[in-house]
Amino acid sequence: MTTRRLDADLFGRRTEFEYSETWVGYALLGLRLVMGWTLFYAGITKLLDPAWSAEGYLRNAIPAGNPFAGFWPALADGWLWLIDPLNAWGLTLVGLCLLLGLLVRWAAFWGAAMMLFYWAASLPLENGLVVDDHVVYALLLFGLGAFGAGRILGLDARLE
Repeated sequence: MTTRRLDADLFGRRTEFEYSETWVGYALLGLRLVMGWTLFYAGITKLLDPAWSAEGYLRNAIPAGNPFAGFWPALADGWLWLIDPLNAWGLTLVGLCLLLGLLVRWAAFWGAAMMLFYWAASLPLENGLVVDDHVVYALLLFGLGAFGAGRILGLDARLE
């Protein structure tokens, strides 16, 4: 099993440690596939349900005290023609790209952007001050993009 040594300056401090390339590869592949399935399934179920719309969520599910409280109903009033397909197709295509290992850096960026919007809509958080599952997903997507995880048994290896 091949090991490597990471030597980097992180937040102004020198960081050094050894890691297994093999296990990092398995971890990245597993994270990419699980996150891909999570997003793909969330999107495809919306696409296949002709009655689905973000309108109910935007009007009724935003927590009291949300700092952007007026923004979400405004989206429901005049922007559902854009919000609904962006949400459903965005989740589906980002998930599919992750599953296939195709354009993973691009997909991870847009997936993280969606997660940050979902996070902003869920403020104030019920079970935390700043971090919830949307922040975890956004950081996971950032990591997959930073590593170029589509090159691990994915189509990005062929594209490059």
